[in-house]
Amino acid sequence: MNKLDRPIVLIGGGGHAAVLADLLLRQGETIAAVIAPDEIAERGVFAQLLQLGTAHHRQDSDVAQFTPESVYLVNGLGMMPKSNFRKRLNQAFLAKGYQFASVIATSAEISPFATLEDGVQILAGAIVQAGARIGAHCIVNTAAMVEHDCELGQYNHLAPRATLCGQVCTGDDVYIGAGATLIQCLSLGAGAIVGAGAILTRDLAAGEIAYPARAVIKTIEN
Repeated sequence: MNKLDRPIVLIGGGGHAAVLADLLLRQGETIAAVIAPDEIAERGVFAQLLQLGTAHHRQDSDVAQFTPESVYLVNGLGMMPKSNFRKRLNQAFLAKGYQFASVIATSAEISPFATLEDGVQILAGAIVQAGARIGAHCIVNTAAMVEHDCELGQYNHLAPRATLCGQVCTGDDVYIGAGATLIQCLSLGAGAIVGAGAILTRDLAAGEIAYPARAVIKTIEN
């Protein structure tokens, strides 16, 4: 990827934000500020940023210290099932004219025939194949796979090692858990959830949840 033409303001100080900060640092990007209410220096990547002169602000409103034309935003809040907080935060800043940069790991494999919309985050080892479309502000997490001709709506989250076989189509706000597998040609409505480790073989309507098989753990008595 080409280096961004503006510095970044990173929103969030938790684990997902730390992963993004690490990727951005290794790609030579400048992080002007981290917005997080709590102390961040206990995480090594943030400690390094502070040493480099990155500012730490506490309130989301502190983003206003930077004009929309002077920075890009990166939303470092994790995306959880049934939570729209990350989306609402994005929409609030988009309405003020800010833009969200895409963050794509160097080790991710992205086909030149795939389409990535604004603000996507594609993490280490992820694969996006030819003909796939990743909707705006989606997270394709570590080692997740999006096969050919899949179409993802906005604000989807594919957790680590989730696999979408060819021609899977999703609505907005879909969450696919870690290690889940979706066979080819499925359709998932807006807000659908696929639990971690589930193997999905049929369509999901809007708001439906596919639960995985549950392990039964028993104590062996001697």
